[in-house]
Amino acid sequence: MQTNVSNGTASPKANGVTNGVHADHDHHPVNSNVGDKKPSEDIVRIIGQHLLTMGLTKSAEALMDESGCRMDHPTAAKFRTHVMHGEWSRAHKDLQELRNLLENPENLLEMQFLLLEQKYLELLEEGKVIDALSVLQYELTPLNHKTSRVHQLSAFIMCSTPEEVREQASWKGKESRINLMEQLQGFLPPSVMLPPRRLDALLQQAIGWQTDLCPYHNKKWNLEDVSLVVDHKCTKDMFPSCTVQVLNDHSDEVWFCRFSPDGTKLATGSKDNNLIIWDVHPTELKLNHRRTLEGFQYGISYLSWSPDSNFLICCGPEDTPELWVWNTNTGDLHIKIAPGPEDSLTSAAWHPDSKRFVTGGNRGQFYLCDLEGNVLDSWEGVRVQCLGYRGDGKTVLAADTHHRIRGYLFGTQNTDHNILKEEYAIMSFTVDSTDRLALLNVATQGVHLWDLEDRCLVRKFQGVTQGFYTIHSCFGGYNQDFIASGSEDNKVYIWHIKKERPIAVLQGHSRTVNCVTWNPVRPDMLVSVSDDGTIRLWGPSSGQQEQPAVVVPPPPSSRNGKSN
Repeated sequence: MQTNVSNGTASPKANGVTNGVHADHDHHPVNSNVGDKKPSEDIVRIIGQHLLTMGLTKSAEALMDESGCRMDHPTAAKFRTHVMHGEWSRAHKDLQELRNLLENPENLLEMQFLLLEQKYLELLEEGKVIDALSVLQYELTPLNHKTSRVHQLSAFIMCSTPEEVREQASWKGKESRINLMEQLQGFLPPSVMLPPRRLDALLQQAIGWQTDLCPYHNKKWNLEDVSLVVDHKCTKDMFPSCTVQVLNDHSDEVWFCRFSPDGTKLATGSKDNNLIIWDVHPTELKLNHRRTLEGFQYGISYLSWSPDSNFLICCGPEDTPELWVWNTNTGDLHIKIAPGPEDSLTSAAWHPDSKRFVTGGNRGQFYLCDLEGNVLDSWEGVRVQCLGYRGDGKTVLAADTHHRIRGYLFGTQNTDHNILKEEYAIMSFTVDSTDRLALLNVATQGVHLWDLEDRCLVRKFQGVTQGFYTIHSCFGGYNQDFIASGSEDNKVYIWHIKKERPIAVLQGHSRTVNCVTWNPVRPDMLVSVSDDGTIRLWGPSSGQQEQPAVVVPPPPSSRNGKSN
């Protein structure tokens, strides 16, 4: 094994230098904080480490010799060599020499434990059970550290083959010395030993910073995929800002749309009482009609997918007393819930287990139900405008008619607490994948971003026209770095989550855009639905043939039941 290239922290010889800094002829360290010597020496050490990682040992040695720098402290370099060669007694002795260089002396015990753990497992792998047992009894156990782990290690004595040892211990044998050394390096100051792959880490940070500044960055990147000689920049052509498909299957206003959590299906609900399920083409930027589900007599103004993408809840507008749950794989109606004719069930949210959900409306109904339609619990007098489940599976978020979002815990003793309050009505909200940020559409105000943990307003996004109609916005794009919302001015607005001004305004609809949804798996796919009766799929303009806007005559009926 070439220990000097495993993780790039070996220390080539250099005359008259210690601990990564120059030394004078009398071997007294020169002050590394004078002028710009320290940054320059750090750069040389980092470059030398990277050369070793590439296997360019002679180049690294030449760099160290010519610069007069030493990559690592002499004892640390010796320590690493002994660890990578499995010379455990010598490594233990080196560790004692390094103890005074540790920033936290308490870390010495953890480093000793890690060394002995590796030594023990390698002896077991080699079939030296007696020697391994001796390490366990006379070296690991006396440390009185991580007792539960010691008990777990003792069980591996019963393994009869090297393969069984590696499987039971979730361990890679001698190859894991590299990972061990990286763990040990984490306890040593960088002046003693550089962190592993430091240049890669710095480059990742630099490119991450550049992508954060790029308003249209919407894809995963790796260090190997980008150029280091020019700054990173995405163009608007790579962003979903072009209509690539217009669907006219609904015969009236389309009120809601939502991609399934697995990104393979789209559901749209309309005033025409129809729910349409669309398949997302696996390779092309395209939606294909899967099935139309009929029978809902109130119009479909809200949809909620189960986290496993198998079931879909359909809710109607204001005075709808029932809720439907469809099996989207079979196209069958799974259950219909209608607790009472005076109920209003206009919103719903799934528990993370896909087996329970909550539903409610602005007449004061608020129920916890199971997949068989049984009401498991209820909350009296909560006038629900919109619902959402927190990731903990315990807290339900409910926007109410008092312009608040409160947290509700169903249980033996139902409890609730305030989270945030707006000055105007909260028409809708959604929570991002981190379970921390909430996106609100607020009457007459527009789109607001809240931090649920700090309970503070983070940002007010500009541009959108929001009156008292229910408009739904969404998080989206790669890593959910973007916000999209419909608007009463017939446009789709897109913002970067860190910017208040829109980075794109999409035109094509001829009436109010009620809802937008971003595919959670394909960041280049955005869908909007409108009172003009159309569904528009937006994608990057690069390589796409833009379709003209389809103008649909306004339906004769008004938006009764859709506004508050």
